[in-house]
Amino acid sequence: MNTDVVIAGAGPVGLLTAALLDAAGVRVQVFEREAGPSVHSKATTMHPRTLEVLTALETGGRRLSDILVGQGRTAPRAHFAALPTMLDYSDLNTPFPFVLMIPQARTERALTDYLHEHGVPVRYRRPVTGVEQDASGVRVHTGDDVHEARYLVGADGARSVVRRLAGIGFPGAAPSLVGFAADVELADPLGTPSHRWNRDTGSLSIVPLPDGQYRIFGAEPADTGLTAAEVRERRARPQSLEELRATLRRITGTDCGVRTASWLTTATDGTRNADRYRVGRLLIAGDAAHIHLPAGGQGLNVGLQDAANLAWKLAAEHQGWAPDWLADGPFDYDSERRPISARLAANTLAQGALMHTFTPGGEALRGMFSELIGQAGDMARELTGWLSGLELAYPAAEGAHPLVGTRAPDLALTGSSLLHALRQDACVLADFTPSGRYARIASRRVDVRTARPGAGAWSALEAALIRPDGYVAAVAESTAPASDPHASAVPDTFPDEVARWTAPATSLVR
Repeated sequence: MNTDVVIAGAGPVGLLTAALLDAAGVRVQVFEREAGPSVHSKATTMHPRTLEVLTALETGGRRLSDILVGQGRTAPRAHFAALPTMLDYSDLNTPFPFVLMIPQARTERALTDYLHEHGVPVRYRRPVTGVEQDASGVRVHTGDDVHEARYLVGADGARSVVRRLAGIGFPGAAPSLVGFAADVELADPLGTPSHRWNRDTGSLSIVPLPDGQYRIFGAEPADTGLTAAEVRERRARPQSLEELRATLRRITGTDCGVRTASWLTTATDGTRNADRYRVGRLLIAGDAAHIHLPAGGQGLNVGLQDAANLAWKLAAEHQGWAPDWLADGPFDYDSERRPISARLAANTLAQGALMHTFTPGGEALRGMFSELIGQAGDMARELTGWLSGLELAYPAAEGAHPLVGTRAPDLALTGSSLLHALRQDACVLADFTPSGRYARIASRRVDVRTARPGAGAWSALEAALIRPDGYVAAVAESTAPASDPHASAVPDTFPDEVARWTAPATSLVR
């Protein structure tokens, strides 16, 4: 066996999965059907939670999140359905209270550099063409070559070969519109994003990118309400700069000063979610698992969160320390991530209705949503929490503390912070007690760190076990009397909870 995990696809999801597996000590190889890294960027937006995940990776003495922030353009607000009133990220409890505008190609380059530095091979012109699996591993075919491994991860896009080879269904809704998108240079630069909507002529958004170009996207009323056959026919037509300018003139009355275009493409609202994310030793992630209308970079960010959830669990399973419920149970990869993708589908379908219902009713609905967002109430908080990724939570066991399953903030640890301390091969146990009474629970898979007491619900905790992906696995509430802050007793049940997250699984493969 010449590797532990083979990954099909060298897009951002495949590359991040490889990087996180490598950080956990798992041997990994990446195979990509294209001739080289993409020079075009399907997505241009990175959200706070993704930047938090990327903080776990270090290359050239720098955290990957810092590298990307240095190459991108930060913006304190994000749009929902291209509404004129935007969501405010500036007060979010994160080191990254903004959206980062950065072309996907730069993200891929940074991840590729990381893998190169760590000796992880990324092989281009090597499509995965076949696979066989048994109880001990997989045999992955890349043309005439065969590679033996323990697992195969398909991060190979919407037309995933791995998904097809695994026999995984891909149900959903057929596309009904064709929108346009392009990366352009403008004669008159804009400093901030611009979103225009007219029920008679269509929609247009113009978003500045960090390299002086602009991502423009939108749709005309005539390109909505289509059949699947009409969508295929329209997408088959060649795109040209002059056709783009003509489209812009129909929507706005001007070509918006577009001088050149480095990329012209189309997008649809076809929405699908795989019916399983794993079959035995074959797993899928990113676009291979879910597709939808492009809306604010959600596909990229949710795909990268797939990678963060999958990598540490697969590493724990491979290394023999995954508990049963993590390898094949209520907290496994499929159980936690597939419902998130279902919510993503509903979210993007709703945004599509808000953006592309060119009727008086659609106009009224946009006005209502924009006004509600502007009130900065519960709806704005809910949307901000979802889009930023910071309020995403996984289901917890019945009767668990409310913090279990939620994202842990960047807790202050002695000499570090949580985001810098997270490891892919162990959980972090944040010990909030003055005497460090939880040090005795430390083990190979439990890294105990002294932590500063948190705020709100965190202030009542003595300790918290944090998963490698940054989510709370278990907590110990304070039991010592207020008059005895240095009590040394450890709650009886907490070590058992820690063990339940780090005990070896009895069955590794379904």
